[in-house]
Amino acid sequence: MLLIPCIYCGPRDETEFHYGGQAGVPYPENPDELSDAEWAQYLFYRDNPKGLFDERWLHRTGCRQWFNVTRDTVTYEILDAYPVGTQRPHRTSPTATAETGTASTAPDSTAVGSAAPDPTGTTDALADISRQEENR
Repeated sequence: MLLIPCIYCGPRDETEFHYGGQAGVPYPENPDELSDAEWAQYLFYRDNPKGLFDERWLHRTGCRQWFNVTRDTVTYEILDAYPVGTQRPHRTSPTATAETGTASTAPDSTAVGSAAPDPTGTTDALADISRQEENR
């Protein structure tokens, strides 16, 4: 479990909170003027970095206030908590940097079995299906 530092009430167990998604995503100024593709981009597309990420949280069973946290998506460590509408506090020596990418191909990856990415790129899905059919 995470211990989330509410900026109004202090540290509390994560079960008291509701995750609100990526922080700092502005609502479109004229949503009626957006195309379907632009609206979909606003609604569904968010960053998914490996490293520092700003998130919005609601303290639903406490003060019922929204606030932002900066969390390391690798270690789950929460580095900062700050009010909505303000900039993330400046860190002089961050413990991690954001890195975007795809699934890990490392041996300790949680991706296992036939769904795991093939680092060589030589997997032929149709050949795999054919072999599975032959083995039945």
